[in-house]
Amino acid sequence: METARDVLTALARRYAFGDLEALIAGGTLVPDGRAKAVAPLCAFGQRVLDLDAEDFGMPEAVGEVPNDLLDRARASRMPQAPKERPRGALASLRPAYALLLEVIAIRWHRRDMAALVAAVHIASEYLPLLAWEPVLGHAGDPALIGASVNGEGSRFGVPIEPGSPRECDHTRPERSACERTLRVAKEPPPGWRAYLDRQHSQVAAALGDCAARCRTPCTVMTRLDDPVRADLVERCRLAADFTDSALVKLRHAAPVGHGFGVPSPEEVETAWARARRSLSHQPLGKAALDGPDADGYPLPGLPALFSAIASASIVPDTLLRDVTERIATTLG
Repeated sequence: METARDVLTALARRYAFGDLEALIAGGTLVPDGRAKAVAPLCAFGQRVLDLDAEDFGMPEAVGEVPNDLLDRARASRMPQAPKERPRGALASLRPAYALLLEVIAIRWHRRDMAALVAAVHIASEYLPLLAWEPVLGHAGDPALIGASVNGEGSRFGVPIEPGSPRECDHTRPERSACERTLRVAKEPPPGWRAYLDRQHSQVAAALGDCAARCRTPCTVMTRLDDPVRADLVERCRLAADFTDSALVKLRHAAPVGHGFGVPSPEEVETAWARARRSLSHQPLGKAALDGPDADGYPLPGLPALFSAIASASIVPDTLLRDVTERIATTLG
């Protein structure tokens, strides 16, 4: 017969942090001392699983979270003020993509396909910045990006004069976002947060277009050495193809009745198989995805694909798994 502790431990190992926190809140299933230690771990785990990046690494209202876990989450945090330190995901997106890989795997094992597809969509939005990171030296930090995109001959964020020929392929929202990113570091925190919420992903898309799709490159690209530029173009093209892939398009399923269609695990597998075939048309994609399917990941080859785009090894994080281990140990 299962004890209450067995049930709670099983919930922790299923990453059901919200359910677990609700069950222990009354203090009847576990002693008060243990409940007070487990509750903040549950709140923290749920926040990370929900990809609530703006609050990563922040103290939880229900109690203290171990500092080592908070520090690991802060590596994927989006700074909420222009001068906030550390810079988190603006310094490097690699920790965030490692965490995304862990979250996607957890959502798969929980058969939570809507959340899985949402996480894949988030990953697709910022892939161009992951590709640009080795070139910029950061992950599109507005406080630093000007040095790489400003200067004579650059059309980055420059408005198109009425009646003049259109030489830049950026859309109007992308041009607006690019112009904003060059000055938002001097704005107060509310303006900074509004930019991150509404325009930072547009800057990612614009930089991706600069490398992968621009027909008349400006000095944003031409200032780069030929080998660096060729490598960046290849990685951004792969990122663009992923964004246009069947897997990401599941996020835009047509409305059904009064709700939205949620793909089944089989539909996700089929979409990923189609995406892999399409991505393999590019040499870089083929090299990344030609390995054996038995890499242990639910969407085989996805870590290798992100690694190829990043030009760095990215493997699934273990942050949430470590949270479950802390909870299980605390429960006794």
